[in-house]
Formats: sequence, structure tokens, C-alpha cells
Amino acid sequence: MFNQLTLKQRVVLQLLLNVTLQVVVVTGVLMDWSKMTLILSSLGVGLFMLWLYLDSALASRQFVEELISGAERMGQGDLTKDVSTSFGNPTLREGLGTMQALQTRIRSMLGALNEGAWQVSNASSEIAAGNQDLSRRTEQGSSELQSASSAMKEMTDAAAQSSEAMQKATSLSQGTSALVHTSGAVVNQAVAAMGEINNSSRKIADIISVIDGIAFQTNILALNAAVEAARAGEQGRGFAVVASEVRSLAGRSAEAAKEIKSLITASVEQVEKGAGLVNDAGEKMGEVVKAIEEVSSLIVEASGKSQQQTRGLHEISTTLEHLDVAMQQNAALVEQETAAAESLKHQAAKLHALVGEFKLQGNMAGAPPQAAPHRAKPAPAARPAAAANRAPAPKAIAKPAAKPAGKPLQKLAAPAKPQAAVAPKPAARGADDDWETF
Repeated sequence: MFNQLTLKQRVVLQLLLNVTLQVVVVTGVLMDWSKMTLILSSLGVGLFMLWLYLDSALASRQFVEELISGAERMGQGDLTKDVSTSFGNPTLREGLGTMQALQTRIRSMLGALNEGAWQVSNASSEIAAGNQDLSRRTEQGSSELQSASSAMKEMTDAAAQSSEAMQKATSLSQGTSALVHTSGAVVNQAVAAMGEINNSSRKIADIISVIDGIAFQTNILALNAAVEAARAGEQGRGFAVVASEVRSLAGRSAEAAKEIKSLITASVEQVEKGAGLVNDAGEKMGEVVKAIEEVSSLIVEASGKSQQQTRGLHEISTTLEHLDVAMQQNAALVEQETAAAESLKHQAAKLHALVGEFKLQGNMAGAPPQAAPHRAKPAPAARPAAAANRAPAPKAIAKPAAKPAGKPLQKLAAPAKPQAAVAPKPAARGADDDWETF
């Protein structure tokens, strides 16, 4: 304890000890030993009180020096050394313990703040990387969606043209069906006319048969008249000439009747063949009418389905346009999220730089972020040349208003493998003690 006293305190203590020894010697010479005992006791008590005073003064001086030293270290940002609390005085020990608890609290708070800054930096880096991947995928999806929209537009136009062609085909098939019905009626009339011609030919054949019979009977009568004229001799000669002429006319009538009969028979056969062909044509025409009616009904049904398909393709095209608009809005939101993540990363870097002004213990300084795994860029999809040439220009999409800042995070969870973030470097220092106050 003597070595911890100042020079003034040492001189005063030495003088007091010398005076005490001189007083003891003089008292022993001048007085008896009974009085000397009382004096020595008084001197002992005085020395003890002096020792208590010096010990208290020394402890107070050490307390003030330790308090000032700790405050200077904290003011300079050095929190690595603990405040000494090895004092016998409980009041002084409690005061320095309170300061040590404050330093420990500040140290743990700065360590947690530093760790939180690293975690925020890691999380913002991971969010930025994810947003970049999402932005690439969104752009790729938007490009593919535009290609699909262009192809769907072409399909819609083709379907509309097909629908128009089907409507024209329906009109033509209906006109053809009407013509076929008219032709069928004409064929039926021709069949009826051929039947009447056939009946008339048969009647003519019957009449020719009657004429042939009359000519045959006339020939027989003329032959009988000639025989009778021959019997009459000279008186029946004129009658014989008449009978001969009648016979000749009857023969020619019979020959003509035979020729007419043969012609009528051939005509009847041709008429029967024609009637059969007309009947066959009528049956075939009926089948053609049925087939054309079926084709017309199929064309009408196909036209209805084509119109439904056109409406469905138009709805799909409209939906794809809405999806394209939504995709562009998502791209704008991704850009905003990326900007917010970058801003958060910069704020975390600033926070870490501020915390870096303090020197902490090794286990509280916070570990730098680990490198995030490399993200492979997705291969862009090849757009068709025709679709790319005819793809409509993307509509200008107004970016939505920035979202208000949310509530602060209660607890930051460290990501599994965050992307590599550059740790903010503190300004160069000349010496360990050259620290700026926070």
C-alpha cells in the first residue's frame, strides 16, 4: 500500500512516524512507564485512524482513476477491457460494477446490432439476387407470353377467316341443296313424262296391230272377190281389177303396218330403256339430295363450332393480353423490390460502419457474410421469327406507387447461404487509441 501513495503522502507519513518516535523517546525519559502506556495507546489509535484515512483516500483515488479510465476507453470506442471491481469498499465496488454492467450491456447491444447489420446485409443481398433471377424469369416469361399472344392472334385471325369461309360454304351448300331439289323435281317430271310416252307408244302399237289385222282381212276379202270375179268371166273382169287393186293396197297397208309396228316396237323398247334410266337418275338424284342435305347440315354444324372456336380464341387472346400487362406490372414491382433491397443493403453497410467505430471482443465483433451460391442464369427461350416480327409493341405500364415502409423486424433470421456482400471498411487509423466518439 505504501508504494501506491503519492510523494506528498509519503513525506507526511514519514514525518508523523519520526515525530511519534521522538515523542515516545522523550516520554520514556521524562515520565514513568504507566503514563507512557496511555500515551502509546493514544498514539496507536491515532496511527490507526491515520491508516484508515490514507486507505480510504487511496481507494477513492483508485476508484476515480478507474472510473475516468473506463469512461475514456468507452468514449474512445474501446470496449474490449473490463472495468476493475476489485475494491474492498462495497460502495465503490458497486459503483464500478454498475459501470461494468453498463459497458457489458453496450458491448452486447453493439454486438447484436453488428450481427443484425450483417444479417440484414446478407438478407438484402439474397433478396437482390432472387429479384434479379425473378426479373430475368419475368422478362423471359413476358417475351414468351408476347410470342404466344402473337401466335394466338394469328390463330384468331385464321379462325375468323375459316369462320367466314364456313359461312360462305354454308350459303353455297344451301343454294346447291335448293338447286338439287329443283333438279330432283325436274327429273321426277321427266320420269312421269317418260311413263306417259311409254303408255302412248303401247297404245300406238295396239292401233297398228288393229290396222295390220284389217289389212290382212282386206287381203283375204280381195282374194275371195278375185276368185268370184274369175268365176263370173267377162262380166266379173272389172270387179277382178278392183279386187286386185284392193288386194295390192291391202298388201302395201300390211307392209306399212309391219314397218310401223317394228318402229313402234323399237321406240317402245327405247322408251322403256329411257324410262328405266330416268328412274335410276331419279333415285340417284334423291341420294344426291340426301347427301347434299347431310353435307349442308355438317357445314352448318362446323360453322357453328368454328364461330365458337373463334370466340374462345378471342377470349384466350384477351386473357393473354391481360397476363402480359400483369407480367409487366410484376416486372415493375420486381424492379422496385430490387431497388429497396439495394437501399436496405446500403443502410446495413452504413450501420455496420457506425458499429465498426467501436472495438468489441472477438466473439461479439460479428462474422462477415458467407458467399452466396452462384445462380445459373436461365437460358432465354428462342422466339419464333414470325412471332417476333409480328409481336405487338409492349404497352407502357405505369409503375405502382411505392409501398409504405413496414414495421421493423423483431428478429432477423440469418439466411442459409447468403450472397457475398462487401464488408464496409472503416477509415484508416493511426493508432489503436485514435478512435472517434460515437
